[in-house]
Amino acid sequence: MASTYTPLGIELMATGENAGTWGTKTNTNLSLFEQITGGFSQVSIAGGAQTTALTVVDGSTTGTAQYRMIEFTGTITGNQIVTIPLDVETFYFLRNSTTGSFTVQFKYTSGSGTTATFATGDKGDKLLFAAANDATNPDIKEISLASPPGGSDTQIQFNSGGTAFGGSANLTWDGSNVQIGAQGDLRLADSDSSNYIAIQAPGTVASNVTLTLPDTAGSADQALVTNGSGVLSWSTISGGAAWQAVITADPANAVAGNGYFCNTTGGAFTVTLPTTATIGDFISFIDYAGTFDTNNLTIGRNGHNIQGTAADLTVAVERAGFTLVYVDSTQGWLLKDN
Repeated sequence: MASTYTPLGIELMATGENAGTWGTKTNTNLSLFEQITGGFSQVSIAGGAQTTALTVVDGSTTGTAQYRMIEFTGTITGNQIVTIPLDVETFYFLRNSTTGSFTVQFKYTSGSGTTATFATGDKGDKLLFAAANDATNPDIKEISLASPPGGSDTQIQFNSGGTAFGGSANLTWDGSNVQIGAQGDLRLADSDSSNYIAIQAPGTVASNVTLTLPDTAGSADQALVTNGSGVLSWSTISGGAAWQAVITADPANAVAGNGYFCNTTGGAFTVTLPTTATIGDFISFIDYAGTFDTNNLTIGRNGHNIQGTAADLTVAVERAGFTLVYVDSTQGWLLKDN
């Protein structure tokens, strides 16, 4: 009696058969069994629209359908079909690593059973059962790796019905947002989950508030500030002016946030305000040598009002020290005592 073969090519030897070759055939069977249960293969399906038949070779490890994990490769320029023989009963891990935006369908070689398809542009993974549940129309049954039933193919979620997550009435999905109710907090755990940092709403909120984070990491020593409407941005916070070295002439326009020691011993000069300014910008000035009364310091307005007036500011007070703060285009820069 001759050997028979399983649908995946493992040789079933008859009693008394294969004397002298039994050991070799057994070793081939063991290698094939290892390949079927845990083997990995890459199969190129490059080209235009076509059908690629994965094969089973009886008593051999050369069949392309005799692997547990199969990765499809190559550049595809048309929709692809990949088939397996009608009697194959197993499961496959498939990965679509092709390039090209076309579908890749996995199916039995014939029949009207169900199939599994990588959609156009889907370069992901699939876990499939080749059911061999019908002699002529067997099914390919897909187990989604992307989400539980009820989710989408790009999200992991408990449900999509707008109700509680995992049985908790405090964690819900409204179709656009996740909400943690009853003043629950969002906890970000450390590396071993022994401690966490939590974000929590206050006990009472008068109206809904959305805080929009900035799109950069900011710079060292900056802090988050709001524009009054919940849009956050990074801002440099300091305790006072950044004082500059003594000046004896206009420093090519003063800079907001700076302080200037002005020495008019050699003669009067003008310090010009910045071209642009925003609310809260400030600049400080100090009479370095006590000579403002004899050699005045002039603050050039540079198109802005000073104290609500479209005129430069002349300072003629010995040992004067003062700060200008910008408020708006109407009042411009206003005087503030140091």
